[in-house]
Amino acid sequence: MELKKMLEYISNVIKNMPEDWLNLTTHRLDIYNEELAKVQFLDQFQVLAKEHNANSTALGNLPTAYDYIRLGHPLSCILEWAIGNINHLASEQVISFQSETMPILSILRTNLLKNRNTLIAYTGELPSSIDAEILRAVYGYTFDIKQVDSASSVEAFDGSVIFVSEQDKIAAMDINPNIDFYINLHGDLGSVLLVNGEQNTSYISDIQHVRRRETVAMTPANCLVALQSLVKQPSNDNQKSYVAENKAAVLDLIREVSGANTLPLVASSGLSIQYAIMMGLVHHALEDHKGKAIKIVVPPNCYGGTNDQARRVAACSDAIEIVDLPVDGDNDMVQSIDMVLAKLAKEDAIPFIIAEIPTNPRVEVPDVHKLRDVLSAKRKTASGSEAIDPVFILDQTFCPNVHFLGDADILSSVRTISFSSGSKFPSGGKCTAGYCIANKKAEALIEKIDLHLNLCDNEATDLQYEILAKQMPSMNKRIHDAYLNTLGFVNYIKQTLPAAKINFVSEELADEGFTPSVFSLDLPTKGDSPEERETYKREMNHRLINLMITEIPNESKYCVSYGQLNGCYWTIPATSTQGTTKEDDKDYIARVSLSPNMDVELHKKVFLKFVESM
Repeated sequence: MELKKMLEYISNVIKNMPEDWLNLTTHRLDIYNEELAKVQFLDQFQVLAKEHNANSTALGNLPTAYDYIRLGHPLSCILEWAIGNINHLASEQVISFQSETMPILSILRTNLLKNRNTLIAYTGELPSSIDAEILRAVYGYTFDIKQVDSASSVEAFDGSVIFVSEQDKIAAMDINPNIDFYINLHGDLGSVLLVNGEQNTSYISDIQHVRRRETVAMTPANCLVALQSLVKQPSNDNQKSYVAENKAAVLDLIREVSGANTLPLVASSGLSIQYAIMMGLVHHALEDHKGKAIKIVVPPNCYGGTNDQARRVAACSDAIEIVDLPVDGDNDMVQSIDMVLAKLAKEDAIPFIIAEIPTNPRVEVPDVHKLRDVLSAKRKTASGSEAIDPVFILDQTFCPNVHFLGDADILSSVRTISFSSGSKFPSGGKCTAGYCIANKKAEALIEKIDLHLNLCDNEATDLQYEILAKQMPSMNKRIHDAYLNTLGFVNYIKQTLPAAKINFVSEELADEGFTPSVFSLDLPTKGDSPEERETYKREMNHRLINLMITEIPNESKYCVSYGQLNGCYWTIPATSTQGTTKEDDKDYIARVSLSPNMDVELHKKVFLKFVESM
């Protein structure tokens, strides 16, 4: 597309774009095809661009680009398409990041697994967070670093060449065939990676996977500023005057909501903070327990991002191994942990346990007193010495208001780090930021986690801190109100369809403070064989969800959201949050999450309509 016409079109798109492009963290899955992520959106966007159609209705009807904004979104796709046009590259060869260092790490990771050399050539300065020694010792990456005068002065190299430079504006690059990857640093806005040459297109999916699992795409707000800069429009950039106050307020709110009086850390997403936890703990283990095996214990059916990321960390080091932890259904989390820790103690291994409480999607809560006893029990190695005590990494996304970590709380005697996805209740779905906090017993581990959060340049943005500072004070009330809505809907389903199996917390657990607003639904089925019954159940899942989102389009969405301010969200974990989970561990059930602000009575009426149609 001719540059002048492209810039004119983007200017009109910015004026008329849907508000959701800027403000939603999770898009509707009924207009989303994961296999065609970004491609489908851009294909249809380019049809509009050719017609110079920037009508707000036409833009609003475009299919969802990605299911989560942290992976990518309409504005990041448009930015990458524009930069690709300027540099005569396909849009998939341009990948934006909020982080300045993660694009470098994404290539280093692939080359580690390929056993391929890497040269990092740069002008000016590399990102200050880059620590070559730690990248080599902890991440296992191998590379050379060389300062150069310009892109044109980079010589041929036996391996991959990454060229890193600071850019004060978006412009055409000086393309040098000796350079495989250009990484343009754009200050607070993030960075943009350009894949140069047909021989390097095989890296694209791996780079995208790093952006999907260990960091986030350039945020919508920052993509908008970048696009406004490109078309020379003034930006409504956020005021910077309250950054320190917002951050201080958020840290205090996290301490208050968790009950722990230690240093919280806030990252660009839940998976960003989880990656910092993983690499920080690995770093600590390598220093304090040299030569010992590191075991990451993780439920095989937990949230796909958690499961996948843990396995990706293990894939990069012979010293790290994944151990499955069955926690749902017929498996008891406490018994499973006891068996796993007994085995790892005999091996004199270092156990890091990741678990969700309540579990996802079965919404189960273990006996927390027995959990504490099993985690704090003293064990012996095969040689009779004292085994290394576990670190319990607790995903509290479903119940961030429950106190586990305070000096008088149930897990005070266990080294515990709690983390939550801030895109859920903490922000009400207004940003993707995530946070973690440790109890006193695990406080010494935070220094290493903080180091890796900064090395990956994955700290929350100023705008994310601002949103959390506004949203977190009302979080506990929203959790309470959403729970009451969920309880009312669950009780109605029990009355109208008693044959359905519902996974939800008991009233006894609610009295203890576990008040999630999510439940899973196993619909009654029929058929002459297990295969027929499973097929029928899956069809009924889709029929129910389609009815809900069709009859109540303003509130019911086919989406994986949780903790949003408004509406009701339906999904099937096996095809959404468990996307990378092994097939045998997937849950083909309906998962429903309710908000504090929705018409529960209308949802009951439509559900009754479904029951009468069965």
